[in-house]
Amino acid sequence: MDVYAASALTTGIPRPRIRLNDFGCLTPPELGAWTPRRSVSVVIPAYRCEETLSLTLASLAGQSYPGHLLEVVVVDDGEGETPLRLPDLAPENTRVVRPEPGWGIANAFHSGVKVADGEIVHRVDADLVLFPEHVEAQMRWHHLADYLVLLGNLRFNEYTPGGISPLEVHAAVTAGTVDELFGDDGVPQWTEAKWDRTGDLRQAGLAAWRLLVSATASMPKELYLRAGGMDTSLRRGSDTEVGYRLAQAGAVFVGDRESRCRHLGESTVMRRRDEVTRYTRPYMNERIPGFLERKSKTSGRQYLVPTVEAVVDAEGRTLEEVRATVNGLLSGWMADVSVVLTGSWHLLTDERRPPLDDPMLDLRLIRETFRGENRVRFLRRAAESAFPAPFRFECPAGWVPAPDSLVRLVKFADDREAGLVSLVLDEREELTTARLERTAAVNRARLLVEPGDSLEEAVHQVSGTVWEDGRKWGILPPGDETSASAATLASQVEYWRSRAEKWENQARRWKRKAREHRVERVERASAQRLRRAVGKGLRMVGVTRARR
Repeated sequence: MDVYAASALTTGIPRPRIRLNDFGCLTPPELGAWTPRRSVSVVIPAYRCEETLSLTLASLAGQSYPGHLLEVVVVDDGEGETPLRLPDLAPENTRVVRPEPGWGIANAFHSGVKVADGEIVHRVDADLVLFPEHVEAQMRWHHLADYLVLLGNLRFNEYTPGGISPLEVHAAVTAGTVDELFGDDGVPQWTEAKWDRTGDLRQAGLAAWRLLVSATASMPKELYLRAGGMDTSLRRGSDTEVGYRLAQAGAVFVGDRESRCRHLGESTVMRRRDEVTRYTRPYMNERIPGFLERKSKTSGRQYLVPTVEAVVDAEGRTLEEVRATVNGLLSGWMADVSVVLTGSWHLLTDERRPPLDDPMLDLRLIRETFRGENRVRFLRRAAESAFPAPFRFECPAGWVPAPDSLVRLVKFADDREAGLVSLVLDEREELTTARLERTAAVNRARLLVEPGDSLEEAVHQVSGTVWEDGRKWGILPPGDETSASAATLASQVEYWRSRAEKWENQARRWKRKAREHRVERVERASAQRLRRAVGKGLRMVGVTRARR
């Protein structure tokens, strides 16, 4: 059991085994009808926002969550400017800190988390007005499970600088009349439609992390650090990227509609959507497998984070066995793969030895064979998971995957939302298997297992496991050319059949949209003709009246 799991057991927080993202087994208490005991640090990155920050702090000063369990850390991200000064109206336990070297909202938030004292860290932007139960609504969930990421309900309102004062905000929050302060319901954030379709993310499945918008979000500090924290090199899109890594660390994402807040004015995304997309896309594609261009294209590119990390144990195996397996992995349709070769590489010294009778000859030849391949790493043992890569494929040396094996296996696992696909390769003398692990499922299972528990059973409970015949997926021993060719051909036929079905469905959707567009165009034209006819008739009536 790892350090994170051990520390969580001492907090007394339960560890229910939530399947995928369906948190329906959790029942949060009614607001105001429970006793909080966990501490929270609200971290606010701040840059040239003194006026809106004063409104945000005024709303935090009226929160229903107990003051002795709440601290506010404002991170002053100004460079060489006048230090940020706290307004008079702010929560009692509020402090201003400077970020670590660097700049940007991701660096500021990460710096604030590192000095925060709370068990839970709650990101709040410096241009929000929070409803009185905003923090409490999220914190009640953190008392039910220790691996949740909570998302608040954000709406946008028009804002005129100087239009409202901190005193007005605080009075509205304490009186529970924030809606009246703005006079309307605001513009929903784009995520709200997704919440509507997925039961507040219960049915969001593997894609729940895409809904993380960190203007208002909270999570256990240890879970955040376990996932690596914000990528401080990112200037935009850092919330999406850390959401992806939180998912790989085992997190469950919850949307709470009672954790309400209002955004003062439009966001940058709302004002400059196309420019923001163009800017963030290259950064996200490098770091998030399955994102945009990486979702459907197999262009031979490698990326910063691969889709699959393959692990091959070279210990005690021959050069020929390892070379056949690794070459099969690297030459497949999925170029977006890295390979970890495990073995006693640390024992390969340069001391004098008989070259041809070296007892570690095969290991030495294996290392030299792949020395120049930047997709291959040599480790004594593999890490406990492929994090941050979403999949790990373990294959015994001497078995060769077909060119399409990994592509089809990943699709198979995604279609079934499976956490583990085990492949039987040989069972004549002893059972030989390969396996495809989903990183998110394995890491969540590791959070939940106790000493003596079965990790695979935990994976099955949180995501599901499947057993398959390895030959069906084209994973065969070298030299079995006839079987390999037949299996590869069969697998390729199946692959292209599924692709053809997908294209046919897409073509039907396009045809339907074209028909709808034509109908809409005809209706629009008919309405225009009707308006013209009515206008002409009215004009004729006017002329007739004038003549009379």
